[in-house]
Amino acid sequence: MFLTAPALAEEADHEIHEELRGLLRKIESAINSEQYESMAECFTEPAAITTINQEVIRSRSEIGPYFRKWFGPGGFLKKLGMKFSADALTQLNPEKTYGIVQGSGEENYTLADGRFFPMKTRWTATVMKDADGRWRIRAIHIGTNFLDNPILAKAEKSLVWAGGIGAAAGVLLAAVLAWLICRRRRA
Repeated sequence: MFLTAPALAEEADHEIHEELRGLLRKIESAINSEQYESMAECFTEPAAITTINQEVIRSRSEIGPYFRKWFGPGGFLKKLGMKFSADALTQLNPEKTYGIVQGSGEENYTLADGRFFPMKTRWTATVMKDADGRWRIRAIHIGTNFLDNPILAKAEKSLVWAGGIGAAAGVLLAAVLAWLICRRRRA
């Protein structure tokens, strides 16, 4: 959420919201710069992170290995670029010890073969003030609209092409077989 400087100064609990905005910026920066382990400090221990592919990360120590498995050298995907936006200010409880926030994301995936897929995502997070007084993410769930998915659309398009090529090959094979049968009958 983007607010002008005067609006930011007047928002209730401005310092808390600034710290929470900092969490989003740190996570974006860590992902975009491939410094995955550095985002671990943004989460509580234990954590509850459900990723876009619906894998679950339950500990800070699992964050780096998860991203390294999927992205970079030896990963299934070459690169991930990400931008998060909150829909509105975090809804804080009266004691200001936890809150809930939701928003959207733009995730740009580059596959190992160089193909590029932009994905729109939605996310919901529960944040809490940790024992050391810092705000951290306790739980986050990231999802995408599987009906509006560029990877699925590309796969469907490939199936149509494969079906068309298969049908054409079948017609050509039938024509060749018919020609051979007719030729054999004449002989």
